[in-house]
Amino acid sequence: MKDKKLTKGNYIFIGSMLFGMFFGAGNLIFPIHLGQLAGSNWLPAAIGFLITGTLLPLLAIIAISITKSNGIYDLAKPISKKYATIFMILLCATLGPLFATPRTATTPFQIGFAQHLSASQTPIALFIYSLIFFGITWAFARKPGEIINSIGKLLNPAFLILLAIIFGFSFMSPMGKASGQATTSAYQHASFLNGFLQGYNTMDCIAGLLFGIAIVTIIRNLGPKDPANIAKATAKSGLISITLEAIIYLILIWIGATSLEYFKVSADGGIAFSQIANHFMGIPGEIILAIMATLTCLTTSIGLSTSFAEALHTRFPKISYAKWNAFTCLLSFLIANLGLDQIIAWSLPMLMFVYPLAITLIALSILSPLFKKARIVYIMTTLFTLIPALLDGITSAPAIISASAWAKALLKIDSYLPFASYGMDWVIPAILGFIVGLIILGFQLAMGRSNKTIVSQTN
Repeated sequence: MKDKKLTKGNYIFIGSMLFGMFFGAGNLIFPIHLGQLAGSNWLPAAIGFLITGTLLPLLAIIAISITKSNGIYDLAKPISKKYATIFMILLCATLGPLFATPRTATTPFQIGFAQHLSASQTPIALFIYSLIFFGITWAFARKPGEIINSIGKLLNPAFLILLAIIFGFSFMSPMGKASGQATTSAYQHASFLNGFLQGYNTMDCIAGLLFGIAIVTIIRNLGPKDPANIAKATAKSGLISITLEAIIYLILIWIGATSLEYFKVSADGGIAFSQIANHFMGIPGEIILAIMATLTCLTTSIGLSTSFAEALHTRFPKISYAKWNAFTCLLSFLIANLGLDQIIAWSLPMLMFVYPLAITLIALSILSPLFKKARIVYIMTTLFTLIPALLDGITSAPAIISASAWAKALLKIDSYLPFASYGMDWVIPAILGFIVGLIILGFQLAMGRSNKTIVSQTN
């Protein structure tokens, strides 16, 4: 049977769904905060942020398309099946019930409601809010085939309308000129690199790997069955959502920089966004912000829960999709009640560890046709990346870990690695590992081993 071609409307709806899945808690508050930190250097910082916040997620989707895989496990399997399973579980836990999904509830609560509550009222209010929030998430995520309707057609347009209101006020009556604002010390000479690292907090790069299963499933349900056609549809839809996200990021970063005319650099983007909304519209502005934050984080929560349950059900089919969905929603609810500060404090070291491994995996997947998906290239690149990524994770961990004697002794290695002070010490080792892998591959081929044999080691 001939594949049914997708219409322009299908692409728009899929792109809208992807945008709703990507754009969540961190995507709303981190760009605003970045603008305040960068001040007059907001543009180079924004470019760095866009690379990790938009380009890498798009490349993750393209990697899935090129390799015709269904997600994280298939992409990492050339390294080894055990590594692929461990890495998939690690990313699923990070994006699922341990960090990202609980943050989708605590962030809108923090920026929309917590500031109006006393310390004694906050715990019970968070309990009730997160219970309702994850109850809705569970209900929408029960049927993954309907996610395009729930996110693309209903929740996402509502969010865009509310966001447009904030943008409209900012353009009609800007708070100041971004070019004339003060710049914090870290962004005076390394604004691009700091913006690049700030993009880690969105978690969109690793989210792109997790969303692969949901994307492929939805596109298949709309008509295309051939892997090549699914790959093209995935790339086109991803480009639509990432372009929209990039435009919104630029505006948010610019607004954050202009806000310095009236406000000092805030502790986080949630506080800054609340101040900006109040500046333009008073209490109604804060209400709009609370609704907007809840909607955008709810769409991401639905996408994360769906992808988490799909990924683990596919890998461990004895446990049903419904049970995985209920598990992630329940655990996310429990962890959300620990509070936003605790979630962020423990998520940062995990991100500093997994992001380099995810970036190199995406790059290897895209480049894999050049070296015929040879296992040795995957292994050497990953091994060379693993140690500096682990050191970055330890450096970023709370003091109970990073200030321990064993951690200090281990982190002495970091001083010998280039770009360690910028949190980019994994780049040179990753490149060296890739080159070493190619050299070994060339030696293996020269010794008479067939390329077919080398590739077959991945299976």
